[in-house]
Parts: sequence; C-alpha cells; structure tokens
Amino acid sequence: MTTGAATFDLEQTSRGLRFVAKGQWIVANLKSLDGPLRKLAGQNRREREFIVDLGGVTRLDTAGAFVLYRTIKEFGEQGVRSSIVEISDDFQILFDEVAANDRPYELPSPSVDPLVFALDRIGAAIVDAFAQARSIMGLLGVTLVTFGRALKNPKRFRITSLVFHMEQAGLDAVPIVSLLTFLIGAVMAFLGAKILKLFGAEIFTVELVAFAVLRELSVILTAIIVAGRSGSAFTAQIGTMVVNEEIDAMRTIGIDPIEVLVLPRVLAFILMLPLLTFVADIMGLFGGIVVSWALLDISPVMFLVRMNETIPINNFWAGMIKAPFFAFVIALIGCHEGLNVVGTAESVGQRTTQSVVQSIFMVIVIDALFAMFYLEVDF
Repeated sequence: MTTGAATFDLEQTSRGLRFVAKGQWIVANLKSLDGPLRKLAGQNRREREFIVDLGGVTRLDTAGAFVLYRTIKEFGEQGVRSSIVEISDDFQILFDEVAANDRPYELPSPSVDPLVFALDRIGAAIVDAFAQARSIMGLLGVTLVTFGRALKNPKRFRITSLVFHMEQAGLDAVPIVSLLTFLIGAVMAFLGAKILKLFGAEIFTVELVAFAVLRELSVILTAIIVAGRSGSAFTAQIGTMVVNEEIDAMRTIGIDPIEVLVLPRVLAFILMLPLLTFVADIMGLFGGIVVSWALLDISPVMFLVRMNETIPINNFWAGMIKAPFFAFVIALIGCHEGLNVVGTAESVGQRTTQSVVQSIFMVIVIDALFAMFYLEVDF
C-alpha cells in the first residue's frame, strides 16, 4: 500500500468484530475497497457487535463516510449491534450528513400535455409511414429491374423455386379459400332471402349473390386469406434467413437475394391469386345456389340462367383484374418486411405482424381505388 492510501484491519474480539480504518478515506482511494467492504457485509456472521474504529483515519470525505456508513448499516440489518469509536467532530458531521440523506429519492412524475403527446405520436407515425413507403418503393424498383434482367436472360429465372411457391401459396390455399368463400356465398344468399322476402323480391337474391361474389367478395377474401397465410410466411422465411445471416452469405458469394428470394415469390403470387380468385368465384356462387335452392326453391339451373341474363360478364372481369395487383402488393410487402428483420427472433414476429396488417390495409385501399375507377369508366 502506498502512503496515505485507505486500508482497514479486522480484529476479532470477545464481543464481536472490530473494524480498524486507516489512512485517507477519500473518493480517490475507495475503488479497491468497495468490493471487499460489500463482501464483508454480505458474509453470514454471528458477531454480536461490530465496532468501527476511525482513530487511524487521517482524511475523510463524503464518499468515504458513505461506504463506512453503508457497511455499518448492512451489519445492522443482519441484527448486529454497530457503533463508531474514535471519531472526530468533523468526521461526525460527515456521518450525520450521510445518515440524514439516506432515503430513496422519488422522481416526480413527468407532466405530459395530452395534446403534445398525441401530436408527437401522430407525427412519428407519419414519418415512419413515409419511410416505409419509400423503402417499399425502392424494393419495387429493384424487383422490376431484376425482372427485366431476367427477361433478357430467361436462364436467370428460378423455375424450381417459382413452382414451389406456386404450390405453397396457391394450390395449398385452395381448401381454405374454397371453404370460406362457399360459406360467405351461403351467408349472402341467406341474408338476401330473409330481407328480400319481406318485399316479395326473393328472386333478386340471385343478383345480390352473383354481383357481390364476382365483383368484390371473392377477390377481397382471397387476398386477405393469402396475405395472412402466405404473405406472413414469406416474411417469416426471409426474416429467419436474415437472422441466420444467410442473406449476407448469399451476397458474399455473389448471389442476388432479390433474384433468388423475392422475384420467384412475387411471380408465384401474381400467377396464382387470379386462379384462386376464380376458385373463390365458383365456390361463392355454389354456396349461394345451395341456400337459394334450400330456402327459396330456386333450382341451380334457374339460378344460373337468371345470373347469365341479369349479371354482365364485366362483373366477373372487374374482380379478376384486381387479383394481380393485390398479389403483387402482398408479395412485395411480405418480402420487404422479411428483408428488414434486424437479427432477433422478436423482430421476426414483429415484422410478420406488420406484413399482415400492411398487406390487408393496402388491399382495401387498392380495392377502393378500383371502385372509384370503375365508377368513373362505368365498368
């Protein structure tokens, strides 16, 4: 020990433990003593008394008084009677000051103006939305450039990956899409029959079911189902690859992740969602036919003949035209959220949730835009 350093000796007495402090107990000398003092106080002792002797202390500041006071307090909490001896009046003043301030400090509750808080949240959400839109537009541009490059050199298309995702996102979704659209068609026919029967116009149930299913319900429901089922799967798959650093490894060996991961998924969605929508149209109409036959005594042949006479074919195409646009947006958002995972499993879950929410939101927005466009062009 250097001259003037803070030291202590322990003496075992008949009544307990005597702590003899020596040297300069100031903040500059306490770094090496803090650990031993905590360890000393933390030991399970059976002493009846703990005496702190400050006769050998030449200098003492508030920091030194605090660590000594803390040690005495910790012994006292263990039921050991503690006391200080050989303490000068100046040192006693420091101990009294430390003891007087030994109380938890309660931070005042921050006062937040609700209006400022709400505006802050709204502003942050707007900034995040613009940043998200900009990022998605960037991925859109890169995907289109990659698609153009693949068109020039068809060998760059990953046919195996494309077929795999067509099966996963399209064929495997047929049962759930068929069941839900069948039930929706049946519900629409049931409601139409119940309400229109009050006016003696139950025959118009055919027009209600056909118009709603062909123009809106089948494509919307199919897009939402696919967004929740396959769009989220894209995010989870690509996000897991990001967490495992597989994307970085692909870039290192010269493989373009957009060409390998994004483009096959986008193309598979664009090809399969119109087919799923067609299946949804058939099953939705079938549900309406079953209910109309059971409740209104409208035979399947009568249903189809009336639908052919009163529902123009453009209602079918109005729904089918939307499907590729929905598919492109859902696939792009799913891949975008997966590529933006930041290295943890929690991030994968958050991005997967965001993918589903954003996809459904964009599907509704695009459908509204199509509705306004169809109204303007009388389609």
